[in-house]
Amino acid sequence: MRLKNLVLAERADRELSSNGKSPEKLKGAGSFLMKVFGVLAGKGPKRVGALYVTCQLFKIYFKLGTVHLCRSVIRSIETARIFDFEEFPRRDKVTYMYYTGRLEVFNENFPAADHKLSYALTHCNPLREANIRMILKYLIPVKLSLGILPKTCLLEKYNLLEYNDVVKALKRGDLRLLRHALQEHEDQFLRSGVYLVLEKLELQVYQRLVKKIYFIQKQKDPSKAHQLKLEVIVKALKWLEMDMDLDEVECIMTILIYKNLVKGYFAHKSKVVVLSKQDPFPKLNGKPVNS
Repeated sequence: MRLKNLVLAERADRELSSNGKSPEKLKGAGSFLMKVFGVLAGKGPKRVGALYVTCQLFKIYFKLGTVHLCRSVIRSIETARIFDFEEFPRRDKVTYMYYTGRLEVFNENFPAADHKLSYALTHCNPLREANIRMILKYLIPVKLSLGILPKTCLLEKYNLLEYNDVVKALKRGDLRLLRHALQEHEDQFLRSGVYLVLEKLELQVYQRLVKKIYFIQKQKDPSKAHQLKLEVIVKALKWLEMDMDLDEVECIMTILIYKNLVKGYFAHKSKVVVLSKQDPFPKLNGKPVNS
């Protein structure tokens, strides 16, 4: 069953829905492909077609919103000894890594998502710009979660400018800009399934803001730069039109310290964060924020 047949099944389902009938064609195509997969998964030269069928199943499951059904197929591909992943056609390997990478994004397993989507990007035909854009749409939020920022020229080349202000917010420590970007492109991010991933970047933005305050204080008085008053952070947030009180800021700083985005401790009486004099703002270095 080729992609054309899947498109026809999807079109038939839309027609059935518009007539008030239950759309079953795409689901039926999925059931048929599972039988085909069972035949191809056996020993013999035909097994190289199993990954192509797997990718078509992924497309159906993602369309139907039944991505949990992907797991049994993935297990068959990744645990069966009869399969050597490298023997499959490059096109199918790229598609497989793209879909399994998306699944890892939904599971918030960002290192695995980074590995799979990066594989898809590296092995994708460089002339297939639409496919590269599809991969980057998920790889960029994953990279951002790992503290790796894309270049503006990359966003412009592949028309992914919805991430532009998100990246700027991370660089500047601008919470207002991040929330504005999420609100402006909310529908787009929700459809892609990356909204919650991007929303969690707030902690990195707070870290950047605190870091900027630290460097400003260091220029004024190096001996006291590591003593950060909460009221100073409150003022900085108010300047960004983010109205928070001391208790809220203390809570945020507690989370930053707990997540190892800030090294230091609280002097509760004086409402001061005492930062470590060595590496007070650890870099993620390609690792996710501690959960």
